Amino acid sequence: MKIDVEAFNVLQVLVEEGSFAKASERLHKAQSAVSYQVKKLEQHLGVQLFNRDQYRAELTPEGKVILAEGQRLLQHLSNIEHLASRFSDGWEPKLELVIDGALPMEPIMTALQRMSEHNVPTKVQLNMEFLGGVQHRFERDKADLMLVKDYTAAPYFSAKQLPTVTSLLVCSAQHPLATKQSISLTELQQHVELTIEDSAPTQQRDELQFGGDKVFYLSGFIMKKNALLKGLGFGWMPAFLINDELAANQLSLVDFVGGHRFRFTPQLVSTLERPLGRAGKLFTDLILEEFALFDKQRHIEGA
Repeated sequence: MKIDVEAFNVLQVLVEEGSFAKASERLHKAQSAVSYQVKKLEQHLGVQLFNRDQYRAELTPEGKVILAEGQRLLQHLSNIEHLASRFSDGWEPKLELVIDGALPMEPIMTALQRMSEHNVPTKVQLNMEFLGGVQHRFERDKADLMLVKDYTAAPYFSAKQLPTVTSLLVCSAQHPLATKQSISLTELQQHVELTIEDSAPTQQRDELQFGGDKVFYLSGFIMKKNALLKGLGFGWMPAFLINDELAANQLSLVDFVGGHRFRFTPQLVSTLERPLGRAGKLFTDLILEEFALFDKQRHIEGA
């Protein structure tokens, strides 16, 4: 007799719900059908999976080990189905993107808008993270693409360069640093530094931080921009987000002796472990086109 693979999913639901009644309701099955499916698996394996003496449906120690293996089996089957859908002539069911919040959203949104005009049936999920959190979520969620400021390379990664993004060291025009020249690192560290919090679980200090004791960690660049305009401190900002404020003299460049301009080259990264389907390939083409147009427009405007 072959093992009923679906029974492992039933085990998982039973553990999560804590009773056969609630599990049957969630699975849209009769309670007797759920009980029979579990009993049949126990008989086939020759192992008692659940401790039926307890009020809640709790796994035996043997059941916990078998469920863990069953979950791995279900994941392998899901991967096979995922690959099959990618290699078929149809569109993949889902395209998941992870984007660094330091990148301009305008070309990304335009690419998604153009993609929708193709009547693509693929569900698109866009997630925003910061610093090391981008790669962490890309790998954890097995996403399809990441638009990332920096990442740890691997042999199975495939990367395409996007146009350079410029970050500027700025403060409010009313901040004490706004009128000073040739500011040393020691002097800079006397003021509050505004920075973006790394969204990875194991956070690391951003290499662009100045190492002072007065640091405010913020959850995004919109919040950081508001904090800068309020005069709370100084910090790096993507130039495309503050050009208007610089032109209106609401923000000023910080004349740091180490420089107030930093450029980085973002990457559009996919992985050979999860080959892109039609939607992924289409989005890749569109995002490269839109970033190129965005960069061209910036140069025309002198940004």
